[in-house]
Amino acid sequence: MTRKSAKAEPLAEIWPGQSASLLQALHILTRDGALNADSRRKLKQVQHLAQLIKPALDWAFAERDQPVLADLGAGKSYLGFILYDLFFAKQTRGAVYAVEARADLVATSKRIAAESGFDRMQFVEGAIAEAVLPGGKADVVTALHACDTATDEAILFALKHDARFVALVPCCQAEIAAALDVVKGPLHQLWRHPIQRREFGAHLTNVMRGLFLEAHGYKVRVTEFTGLEHSLKNEFIFAERHQRSNPQALAEFERLATQFGAVPKLLAAA
Repeated sequence: MTRKSAKAEPLAEIWPGQSASLLQALHILTRDGALNADSRRKLKQVQHLAQLIKPALDWAFAERDQPVLADLGAGKSYLGFILYDLFFAKQTRGAVYAVEARADLVATSKRIAAESGFDRMQFVEGAIAEAVLPGGKADVVTALHACDTATDEAILFALKHDARFVALVPCCQAEIAAALDVVKGPLHQLWRHPIQRREFGAHLTNVMRGLFLEAHGYKVRVTEFTGLEHSLKNEFIFAERHQRSNPQALAEFERLATQFGAVPKLLAAA
């Protein structure tokens, strides 16, 4: 009895309608339905992100004839596959595009998509900054743990593709921390020690990303992504576009750039 209960437990963590065979193909579930600690953590992260962006997908399916979601820096495409499985597979319309630079990961993802019958899931091999979707539009843009400036590339991709919604979980924000290393001034004590410089740099980076999105007409919400037991990269930036620009937010972005002498270069140059 004990063994059966333990074996059934992972299946209880799968959402209604979620494909166990897909999770096995992604090596989240083993062939016998087991779920180890690392896989459970990955599953929880992706499921929680799917829940957070569900309102965006509901809007896209209600307002668009052919809704488009772009998942950037897709890696093994866990997020794209699960979003397709939970939302797009149940519809007869819409497409998911996964953008990833590593050819081996793209090839594996293409195989899994074909085996799963996910014919409206497409893969774009290349850097985020260079990627262009067919038709040049995306309704929802996601980037889960896109490292360092890749999150900034995701923001610019969203603007280029006129995305209504942007969902970001940044990772490894090193650019501003490196820039602060040579910045001296009355606030220098905030980042004098390396560990504090990394943390302050990451915080300042995400504050400026939020302001940049607001400057381009998005309403921005910043919340906790998931419990720290599942991921230390735990800041979720969710943005919905309501207008084309916001001069006040742009002024705040520029003020912080001047005050601290550091700014995400890709965003500053946009």
